[in-house]
Amino acid sequence: MRIGIVDLDTSHPAAWIPIERELGHEIAGVWDGGSVHPAGYAERFAQEHGIPRVYATLAEMTAHVDCAIIHGCDWDTHLGKARPFLDAGKAVLLDKPLAGSVADIRELQRLERAGARITGGSSLRFCREVAAYLATPEAERGTPHTVFCGCGVDEFNYGIHAYSLLSGILGPGAVSVRHLGGGPRRLMQLTWSDGRTGLVAIEATGEWLPFYATVVTDRGVQQLMIDSRALYRALLEALLPYLAGDQAQPPVRMGDLVEPELCALAAKLSRENGNREVGLAELAHSSIAYDGSAFAAEYRRQRYSDSTG
Repeated sequence: MRIGIVDLDTSHPAAWIPIERELGHEIAGVWDGGSVHPAGYAERFAQEHGIPRVYATLAEMTAHVDCAIIHGCDWDTHLGKARPFLDAGKAVLLDKPLAGSVADIRELQRLERAGARITGGSSLRFCREVAAYLATPEAERGTPHTVFCGCGVDEFNYGIHAYSLLSGILGPGAVSVRHLGGGPRRLMQLTWSDGRTGLVAIEATGEWLPFYATVVTDRGVQQLMIDSRALYRALLEALLPYLAGDQAQPPVRMGDLVEPELCALAAKLSRENGNREVGLAELAHSSIAYDGSAFAAEYRRQRYSDSTG
């Protein structure tokens, strides 16, 4: 299919494009909204990566692509940038986090129910280590009872990977979250409807840590160390066939796919309310959100701090 790349904010577009081409897809063009990079960056990016066209508007790109991949680090703009493509019947992949507010998450669910071909999220949801673990017969590996997942860098943009890794192992069904304390080193307890427990640790100190999971079952304990070099290919191999129309159903339905974002929002609400337990059902009546615009501004400042002083 013909893919349009929307926003060049992060390292993901450059890392994903070679994989997308190896999987048989064409990169038709790019568009950048300027949240992070200065004017002229899109033209240089297109030249460096052999991309034939830089579009002036999303409406212009819509007519020439089958699928848009939206990479913007301001997650609050994801839905607005997806709409021209969805309205034209095109497919959309949203890079992580899918959204930062309950309203946007509910709209993503509504769009899928209305027939939109839309998916995305964290690559940790589809990583090979989790797939291999789940492919092992349950009689051999046991039934996961308690799972501990973690990563570093920041609370939401990167922290969503830890929540997604946990969801990949335990599956959908989280009902409540409690922030257990800590400063930038955050620890959250998640409870599933059947009583299983997940723990998420995020070292929100700006420093990278490996992605990891410890899985406790009735048959033993297993440690998963995630190979970050294979993450992007695993994500694209899982999602592009659906977006291209080769599969009728997405690998993960939107209602389950957004559960990590909802858990992160519940953890934030818990932290801001004395670390009390927060049910995911409560979020429907809450305005809790992660500010995508503020994150993008800080991301830009850090990206260009050396050149701007």
